[in-house]
Amino acid sequence: MIGALPTAASLYERVRRVIPPIEWQAFADDIEAILALKRERSAVILAHNYQTPEIFHCVADIVGDSLALARKAMTVDADVIVVAGVHFMAETAKLLNPDKTVLIPDLGAGCSLADSITPEDVRLMRQRYPSAPVVTYINTSAAVKAESDICCTSGNALAVVKSLNAPRVIMLPDEYLAKNIAAQTKVEIIAWKGRCEVHERFSATDIRELRDAHPGVTVLAHPECPPEVVAEADFAGSTAAMSDYVGRYKPARVVLMTECSMSDNVAVDHPEVDFVRPCNLCPHMKRITLRNIRAALEQNGHIVTIDPGVAERARWAVERMLFV
Repeated sequence: MIGALPTAASLYERVRRVIPPIEWQAFADDIEAILALKRERSAVILAHNYQTPEIFHCVADIVGDSLALARKAMTVDADVIVVAGVHFMAETAKLLNPDKTVLIPDLGAGCSLADSITPEDVRLMRQRYPSAPVVTYINTSAAVKAESDICCTSGNALAVVKSLNAPRVIMLPDEYLAKNIAAQTKVEIIAWKGRCEVHERFSATDIRELRDAHPGVTVLAHPECPPEVVAEADFAGSTAAMSDYVGRYKPARVVLMTECSMSDNVAVDHPEVDFVRPCNLCPHMKRITLRNIRAALEQNGHIVTIDPGVAERARWAVERMLFV
């Protein structure tokens, strides 16, 4: 269980470069309350890399990309899990921790990718391509995962495709991720038309303009970006891979072509790196706040539930991914 926790005042030293003092004044009371509530309720907070720094660095116990959160959720020693992320992440935490209470602070924290496909769509794809296994991106509902053979994240999608040893694979629902994986393998990838509303807005022109404005900048792109963006970038990878790249190579100036809170969170650990910030916000991630995390712990809401029949099949697809 959680040991002694720091105070809000001591935590500010960690984030003072990315959170102005006047903003911190609005956060401190909620942070103190959340720290106390976690102790009282035997609770942990899982936070995605796109959460704002006051959540990511000050109240979260486990942070990372979708793959890291999925893996670490299996070893959580707590009675309550609060997911500071979007709904499919909360469902994944519940799939892997069926006996724990899983809370999401805002039921409206959705995902354009998860909304782009239904279980019926997956069944129709299977009818059209009956011999092709279905690889479903983690950014989907539990009901869609239940119709799949295996899940993947942006960090392990290529490895998952290769593990199937199939000449043709259906990859759902992110069209751009599928195309970017297809460029790295001889496997025929059948894609869906889903797109991330954050990453689809980036363009190759954006990168060229950034290079003109900031000579020598290193450009890192998420594989949910259009293929022409990935082609223009110096490196493409998951949010964890981008963070690792900055830590390993320490470029003098870098731009992360992804949700803009990611830059703030990575910058905390790398004060020597100059981050150029093209700011595409995820409106769903930003529905999670300190205030509703506190309310979730105080009011036990909102509890994540999954139909047992759906959960059993979806859990199998997620767990199969974790062993690739």
